[in-house]
Amino acid sequence: MASGLVRELQEVKRASPSELPPRDVRARKPLLLRLEAGRALLRGATLVALDIAGVFLAIWTALELKAALRGKSDLALSYHQAVDVAPLACLVTVLLFARSGLYGPRATRPGFARVVGSLFQVMIVSLIYGLAEGHHFSSFYIFYGSLFFALIYVSAFRWGFEEISGAMLRAAGYRRRAVLVGSGPHIQEVAAALGGGKHPEVHVVGFVSLTPLQGNGLKDLGPLDRLERYFGSIDEVLIADPDFPQNEAVELVDRCHRHGVRVRVAPSTMEILMDRVEFVPGQTLPLFELKPPVFEGADWLIKRTFDIVGAVVLSILMAPVMLLSALAVKLTSRGPVLYRSMRPGIGGTPFPCLKFRTMFEDAEQRQAELESRNEMGGAIFKIKSDPRVTPVGGFLRRWSIDELPQLFNVLRGEMSLVGPRPLPQRDYDRLADWHRKRYLVLPGITGLWQVSGRSELDFDELVRLDFMYLENWSVFLDLTILLKTVPAVIKAKGAW
Repeated sequence: MASGLVRELQEVKRASPSELPPRDVRARKPLLLRLEAGRALLRGATLVALDIAGVFLAIWTALELKAALRGKSDLALSYHQAVDVAPLACLVTVLLFARSGLYGPRATRPGFARVVGSLFQVMIVSLIYGLAEGHHFSSFYIFYGSLFFALIYVSAFRWGFEEISGAMLRAAGYRRRAVLVGSGPHIQEVAAALGGGKHPEVHVVGFVSLTPLQGNGLKDLGPLDRLERYFGSIDEVLIADPDFPQNEAVELVDRCHRHGVRVRVAPSTMEILMDRVEFVPGQTLPLFELKPPVFEGADWLIKRTFDIVGAVVLSILMAPVMLLSALAVKLTSRGPVLYRSMRPGIGGTPFPCLKFRTMFEDAEQRQAELESRNEMGGAIFKIKSDPRVTPVGGFLRRWSIDELPQLFNVLRGEMSLVGPRPLPQRDYDRLADWHRKRYLVLPGITGLWQVSGRSELDFDELVRLDFMYLENWSVFLDLTILLKTVPAVIKAKGAW
């Protein structure tokens, strides 16, 4: 038997090179692998150093500020105190940041919201460790004081890193080269979105459309089965169609991965909703239940507490601005200082949304004659140079000061600091049924609309932003949106 087996093995013809399976190019070349590893190591080391510096400076600043308020300022003493307590905080920071993907590649690295959440976790872990070690604290200032300054320093250092590294990459001519794949209308929408911003990082080299598409300014790369010709000159393929055929999608993803090309998907409404699913085992078919995006229990308590505290603090800080605005409105045009706009709130129940009056008294009567001049798509009515707006009203709208009275709506429980913006009744009546999911929660003074382009965005895009907020809510996301509202107001992009 053994001799027979040997003869069979000897008779087996060695496969020729042409008959061997093609080498999977995901097995990168050694030189390329070393270069990428070097870049990743340099990026990670730089970010770790910046984070450690930010945390150490935050602790030092908190200690020195406390000493200065007591009239015992001593930079050397507070420095040595910081040296004693900083190592644990720095170690926990690096570990939690790494766990959150904050040292990952530029294209996938999370933003400010993840930084805020991770730093808060660092504070909690450090506090628990201190108490477990038997330390006694006369106050917990060292923890929340350090957290406050860490948010400033770490965020500032990371922002500087992003700006400098981004400038270096742009100077070197680096941009991610992408191909859009899908149907005509979706390709145009995604291409327009990718082209936004001051320095778009994705360069769309062309498209492959499953339906006819002409005159969009992009290069037609031909049919899908010939896309491999461009794999050597692109970095990623973007599937820009929620209805992309599943069998072709599976094949496309496999082809891209075999050639080392990244595949990304522009999210549809359904994919956004799938962030909030719960597995429901079934007898014949496993199902996933889409949970309603409502705030209840502990989530509601946290959000409501955040709203009340934030509204009280902002009302006190902005009181002089609101007083001057009220006087300006009263002295420059006839009519009430506050305009009570009846708008659908949670569940579609109307409430008086308070605003400083920015239009003349006959504004509502003139609405019908201006409908033909509407410059927004979908349900929203907007005109850049609305003749009904008073001169003072134009200034208040430019800086979003007219929205400040809504802080009282927040205190009354009719609105939240952050949430989907409440629409006038005229716009609400024109909503499609799927748009009205945004009314399952309290409307907000600011939201992802305000920090993502405001009136410059298409209405369906605005609604999808609301969906993303509802599905991914956290108190840190609310804080992030509030902080980003300030530069959005200053830039006034889409504020009209």
